[in-house]
Amino acid sequence: MTETRDDPRPDRRSTLLRLIGVLLLLAGAGVAYLGPVEIGCFYFFTEGGRFHYPGFGFGSFMFANLAAQIVGYYLIAAILIPLGYGHLRLRRWVEPLVDALTRLWMVAGLPFIVAFLFVLLSSKDLPQAVALAFVALLAVSYPGLPWVVRRFYRGKAMRDTLGRCDPRPHWLDERSAPALGLAIIYAVGIVVLHLLILLHGNVPLFGTWVTGLTGITLLDLAIWALAALIWGTLRREAWAWWGGLVYVASIAVSSVLTLARTEWLELLALLELPASELAMLDGIPLRGGHLATMVGLPLALLLVQIVVARQSLGVGGKPIEDAG
Repeated sequence: MTETRDDPRPDRRSTLLRLIGVLLLLAGAGVAYLGPVEIGCFYFFTEGGRFHYPGFGFGSFMFANLAAQIVGYYLIAAILIPLGYGHLRLRRWVEPLVDALTRLWMVAGLPFIVAFLFVLLSSKDLPQAVALAFVALLAVSYPGLPWVVRRFYRGKAMRDTLGRCDPRPHWLDERSAPALGLAIIYAVGIVVLHLLILLHGNVPLFGTWVTGLTGITLLDLAIWALAALIWGTLRREAWAWWGGLVYVASIAVSSVLTLARTEWLELLALLELPASELAMLDGIPLRGGHLATMVGLPLALLLVQIVVARQSLGVGGKPIEDAG
């Protein structure tokens, strides 16, 4: 069905969506470009490189940090590029996918902002006014940005525009936003668990630490469990809701209990980092309670998302289209 000429608003909405698509594609391409560039940074830290130091390699903090940044670049590009394409082609699956991504931001956005603020405020060269402006902007972006984005895409006019331009049903239409959001969060969790293997596989286990091959084995089992939860969640199986609730609650209790009992210097000793990295990190004023909060808060927010998705996965009543 073509858009009518007597009402210019659908044309304006289509143009706006295409403009957003172009911006997302450009941002995704830029981030994808940074991935290979960041891989090249490994050469600077290997023997003979200008930033090389004894002990750099698997198990070192900088090696894991570079790997995390590379994975992050590719992960962001994998989100932005398809999303930009969907906007440019006015695909109806843009709305449920954006809604699901706002749920990811509600869980992962807070620890990301805290980490960014820590780096920002620790910079001595940054003017105080600029730092305060960044703090205010980030503080507003966490609760405010998802709300604005969801209001924009879930409006009747925007849904009508996408439905008119792409009338054919898509498989994403059959997945509720809470369930799709959980699946995406679980997928990001799989990536995070892989990165933990690079730091000697340290796993907090209800007050103690498991490391080495045993820790890597536990991480492997946790990864496969998340893969099963993704499959069940996308199929809207009730067992996936209960499994996700037990899984995340167990991880949260185990992590918070262990980190709260672990001092920062004790954690550094467990990581077995090179001497130069220990000298760099041991001056950071962190305590076990700080670490427990940093890990426990996003897990608590994830538990909220799981509770919100209860009816969407057919638990406690007939599945509904969107529980939140």
